Amino acid sequence: MQGFDFLLLAPIGSILALTFAAYLAVKILKSDPGNETMQEIAQAVRIGAKAYLKRQYLGVSIFFAVVFCILLFLALKNYLVIFVPFAFLTGGLFSGLSGFIGMTIATQSSNRTAAAAMKSLNSGLRVAFSSGAVMGLTVVGLGLLDLSIWYYFLNWYYGVNPQSIPAGIDKIGAITSTMLCFGMGASSQALFARVGGGIFTKAADVGADLVGKVEAGIPEDDPRNPAVIADNVGDNVGDVAGMGADLYESYVGSIVATSALGVAAGLGIQGVTVPMVMAAVGVVASIIGTFFVKSKENASQKVLLAALRKGVFTSSFIVAIIAYFLIRFTLGADHIGIYWSVISGLIAGVLIGVVTEYYTSSGFKPTRFIADQSLTGPATVIIGGMAVGMMSTALPVIIVSIAIMASFIFAGGLQHFETGLYGIAISAVGMLSTLGITLATDAYGPVADNAGGNAEMSHLPPEVRKRTDALDSLGNTTAATGKGFAIGSAALTALALIAAFKDEVVRFGSTMQLDIMKPAVLVGLFLGGMLPFLFCSMTMRAVGRAASKIVVEVRRQFKEIKGLMEGKAKPDYARCVGIATKAAQHEMVLPSLLAITAPIIVGIILGVEAVGGLLAGSLVTGFVLAVMMANAGGAWDNAKKYIEEGHHGGKGSFAHKAGVVGDTVGDPFKDTSGPSLNILIKLMSMVSIVFASFIIRNTLSK
Repeated sequence: MQGFDFLLLAPIGSILALTFAAYLAVKILKSDPGNETMQEIAQAVRIGAKAYLKRQYLGVSIFFAVVFCILLFLALKNYLVIFVPFAFLTGGLFSGLSGFIGMTIATQSSNRTAAAAMKSLNSGLRVAFSSGAVMGLTVVGLGLLDLSIWYYFLNWYYGVNPQSIPAGIDKIGAITSTMLCFGMGASSQALFARVGGGIFTKAADVGADLVGKVEAGIPEDDPRNPAVIADNVGDNVGDVAGMGADLYESYVGSIVATSALGVAAGLGIQGVTVPMVMAAVGVVASIIGTFFVKSKENASQKVLLAALRKGVFTSSFIVAIIAYFLIRFTLGADHIGIYWSVISGLIAGVLIGVVTEYYTSSGFKPTRFIADQSLTGPATVIIGGMAVGMMSTALPVIIVSIAIMASFIFAGGLQHFETGLYGIAISAVGMLSTLGITLATDAYGPVADNAGGNAEMSHLPPEVRKRTDALDSLGNTTAATGKGFAIGSAALTALALIAAFKDEVVRFGSTMQLDIMKPAVLVGLFLGGMLPFLFCSMTMRAVGRAASKIVVEVRRQFKEIKGLMEGKAKPDYARCVGIATKAAQHEMVLPSLLAITAPIIVGIILGVEAVGGLLAGSLVTGFVLAVMMANAGGAWDNAKKYIEEGHHGGKGSFAHKAGVVGDTVGDPFKDTSGPSLNILIKLMSMVSIVFASFIIRNTLSK
């Protein structure tokens, strides 16, 4: 009963997060929106972003309706608990809602950030960071709210209807088993949001850069470029709405997987209490951390980065202290090793962030190496970026490997295997516990980018653009750090989900031995290893096709609209927004369906052990490929910005044009394919868990 009361901290944390997010949103909306031109530009971006999301949500709602009917049919056939179809809907709803709220505030913040940057660098940082904090706190607030609602509802329902509890498990086991399935809804919505938004933003970005910068030789965000509004819209629908849905899925997925493994390890309700309450503690720590983010005027990149780090490190330190007392109080001194599993996750998250900063920030050698390669043309820039991206995978893989082994051994090791798996899962919760502020440092980047575009199109004084460029360049590094953080946590969560899948298989009366000498397991490993590459191929080609359409349209407008290049006529911005929207909606379908159908097809043909191999193979190659693509893309982007600062000839030089080509290649790497991979590997695990019973009963190879 004591643990049950402690769980009340989860809904309290949810309310606290949403309340503080609302406070920050009101504060942003009360700040100076800038002059009339700045407001008009921001309004055009808002209209485009809302039109895109409206069309996306309409298409996704059809998918959710179809899958809901399938899940309801399976539930009525006793393959699933009757609540699973409804949990699937709420997971998708809250995931989409978190992205929508974050995007709405972001599109209200770009012109206000530019207006604040007219006063000082710190003022611009505070507005942009507050917008990111709204995104971060909304994600954790809605995630905890969704989890709390389902926990208390299921606890009540199974309490008054004990006969409804599936055979072989107790009440808390029935609760966590059902909650585990609702992550599929969040993962599905996240994949559609990430892939669709990523295709939109990078198609517009690549189209705008190739024709505007390389062919026409006009500055970035020049109002004469017909794709400039679509580019700014893309920053919001891809890097804010898509990222919000993505990290919502990561957040709730890690908590429900840990809860399920806690029950399987015999920890009972205490095993559920720890991850839920740790998330609530993370809310408080994140809110406190936001007050430490501030900077002086004319700060360097290192000083700005240190300002953001101070907030993240402060939050992590608070969680590290309170987690000790939480675990000691709930699980007892016998399980204090689980605390060190949490610390393993926290340290791993921080170290992955530091490594990502090293490989993507313009202040360090790898990115400057790529910039140096621009002196000999685009080909060497591409080669250099690929080499840096591949090299950057080594340390994150080693860090995650050490975190897995350390958290497993601390929590129980081979002597208490199930508790050891719980330790791995809780380390992912530790890594994501400060998501409120970690996501804030990530989501602030697109706002700063849009603020720079707003300043350019509004013809604000040069020092304003200089300040927004400083924030934008930092945003590229923090965005890469956020992606590395999400990918690292995805690896730990996906491993926990594979363990949860095995538990589900056993619960349904089957067995699963992942012996690589078994042909089915080996085939599953090969197929799983191949899937991330196939997925990336599909998404990269989608960006290429969509970008080609934007390029053709921008060229047409430059050629046919008289007076456009002289600034005497306005381009048709809406046309480019419409092309990118239509292309994104069409192109996102097949990659998303691949993730959902692959485990079911493999399971029906080869059995559950092949599915286990599939999940393991996709986890290994997906994690490494995601790190490589995210870091290579971030390094290419900041190498271009390093040149634009005046190095190697500066803007308009041969080196700059080569850098722009590298950046356009890196765009879909870091903002479409790379970040979508962490959703892919978790969604496949979620689908496998939800359809475990169906696969077992309908396997053709048995």
